[in-house]
Amino acid sequence: MRILSLFAAGLLALAAPAAASVPCGGDFGGFVADLKTEAQRRGHDRATVDRFFADVRRDPATIRADRAQGIFKMSFIDFSRRVISQYRLNKGRENRARYDDIFRAAQQRYGVPPGVLLAFWALETDYGAVQGDFNTLNSLVTLAHDCRRPELFRPQVFAALELFETGDFDPRTTTGAWAGEIGMVQMLPEDILTLGVDGDGDGQVRLKSSPADALLSGANMLRALGWRPNEPWLQEVKVPQDLDWLKTGIDQDFRVSDWQRMGVRARTGDLPPGDMRASLVLPQGRKGPAFLAYPNFRVYFEWNQSFVYVTTAAYFATRLSGAPVYDAGTPDPGLGGAEMETLQRLLKARGHDVGGVDGILGAKTRAAVQAEQRRLGLPADAWPTRALLSRLR
Repeated sequence: MRILSLFAAGLLALAAPAAASVPCGGDFGGFVADLKTEAQRRGHDRATVDRFFADVRRDPATIRADRAQGIFKMSFIDFSRRVISQYRLNKGRENRARYDDIFRAAQQRYGVPPGVLLAFWALETDYGAVQGDFNTLNSLVTLAHDCRRPELFRPQVFAALELFETGDFDPRTTTGAWAGEIGMVQMLPEDILTLGVDGDGDGQVRLKSSPADALLSGANMLRALGWRPNEPWLQEVKVPQDLDWLKTGIDQDFRVSDWQRMGVRARTGDLPPGDMRASLVLPQGRKGPAFLAYPNFRVYFEWNQSFVYVTTAAYFATRLSGAPVYDAGTPDPGLGGAEMETLQRLLKARGHDVGGVDGILGAKTRAAVQAEQRRLGLPADAWPTRALLSRLR
């Protein structure tokens, strides 16, 4: 089952509605003709444009995949246990040793540690084994034609055309994830065009077949997104049960020294220097795992906007860097999909912006939950429970 290649498209799946000025919909053939006209206006040779679009087709499977995002509804504990297998941990260590020179180069040039790249490599494509079998051009044009997010996908079509002109994209044979990402770390054409790295020196950027190209390109992308060298990203901690839970959450941060004064301690090892900023993240509330999230953690949200995916990817990177399995604690049972949708409707009725009734516990829903917990005098740890749902009803 192709689980993880879907997550490379998390940012796209949660994006804002399409801008009205971006053409979309209508007859598919006419839409492609419009793309070809625009490509020529951009300066591309007509014969090249004709070859590029010659066999493009609308792909219903891409649309079905775009609508099927249910796996984002899983809790952090369930999701992380599902995807961080012993096989992936062992394979990560093997790949770390096998490609040691590449990981060293990535850290020296871009400041990205091996564990971070290994975790992305594992979660996106199982270390390159499952890169997706959707025709990339068909997916991109299909999603540009669909009127949900054409402003995101239409530019990717023209970026793919530029890659075609340099020999780094074949419209007939290039395949990847359903949302158009390509290669071992799943990058979109625009990112490949601007941030792709020829890591093996063969004159091409081959993200599907060259670990050097894929890993160095991924590291370059993380640096461009704001990765800070020689700094942590996530660290498991122990928290006192009398903590002010309103201070928790990714939307606020304090100095490490402030957290220490509040009784927060590293579960293993030491905390970083006291002047570093950090947020206290409780993926499943005050009774579950607890992490200090440092500035680099926010870079993950530039790659993918799913809180559960981001926290799992960051935690997995710590495991691949030597951290132990987290203490799961005894969190209160979470809500099922239908219950979560009911909760979101109730929160909306109280004037909260939950970002849509979709059954997904995203950042806006967490903030709304925390606000209602505070109002009702409940521990404001942003973890929705049946007790909260009952009170709101």
